[in-house]
Amino acid sequence: MGASLSNLAEGGGGGNGGSTIGPGLGDIPESCVACVFMYLTPPEICNLARLNHAFRGAASSDAVWESKLPHNYQDLLQFYSSSPLDDVDDDNTYQNSSKKDIYARLSRSIFFDDGNKEVWLDRVSGGVCMAISAKGMSITGIEDRRYWNWIPTEESRFNVVAFLQQIWWFEVDGVVKFPFPAGIYTLSFRLHIGKFSKRLGRRVSNFDQTHGWDIRPVRFELSTSDGQQASCECCLDESERDDMNTNLKRGCWIDYKVGEFIVTDSEPTTEVRFSMKQIDCTHSKGGLCVDAVYIIPSDLRERRRRQILK
Repeated sequence: MGASLSNLAEGGGGGNGGSTIGPGLGDIPESCVACVFMYLTPPEICNLARLNHAFRGAASSDAVWESKLPHNYQDLLQFYSSSPLDDVDDDNTYQNSSKKDIYARLSRSIFFDDGNKEVWLDRVSGGVCMAISAKGMSITGIEDRRYWNWIPTEESRFNVVAFLQQIWWFEVDGVVKFPFPAGIYTLSFRLHIGKFSKRLGRRVSNFDQTHGWDIRPVRFELSTSDGQQASCECCLDESERDDMNTNLKRGCWIDYKVGEFIVTDSEPTTEVRFSMKQIDCTHSKGGLCVDAVYIIPSDLRERRRRQILK
């Protein structure tokens, strides 16, 4: 097998008196290579681009990379151009770039809404993913330091999480309006029971302030501008093992799935509202970190889940 691939890579021919070597990879027309690349993932394309000139040329083809981009990638570029955190002077810089460069740029994070929302393309699937910081949500009592504190941390994409010390009325709400490409998306809250820190270089969790999450469930809800709704309830401090992390829920980040919503081609923009509530005032609750809300393609979430469970 190795010898055969070696011969293909070398290619060339021989005289009548010597051994004959058949056509090699270098003899494949660039247009044919580009057609094959349409069925490969971007990482696979980049790896194969190192084989020879034809593969390298096909790997830079606009037709190949446009097939990997969302159909409304121009809308995403507008978000990038309007982002206060970018350093591009000319709004048309990426409009005039190759499709490969556009894909590479969109695969990196684009921040908007004062840096409280982030969108990017998944490098493998090209799916549009979004994260919404706790600072981009409406949190009851967030301005009162008796109830909430902001904790700087490298464990968040936004480098900060909201920590609840104690409260009776727990409510977190948010909304985002965005031109999501057609597809099925999953919305989830990323939460952490307990307060975490580093001690002597090791990560430790403290549960002294954790209470109330095992008495009544938290209600998660989402709704969209076209009338879709989803909801679920979950006790955050159950002692059972979590399927996603194969670990106890305390002391680690957990993605709590709220539900799914569908975006069709006929929708230029989709407004999504989401909330997390525990408003039973018969008891207080505390000791919870709120990081962000994630909206990602459902097939991508399932793929990540299978990788975690392996």
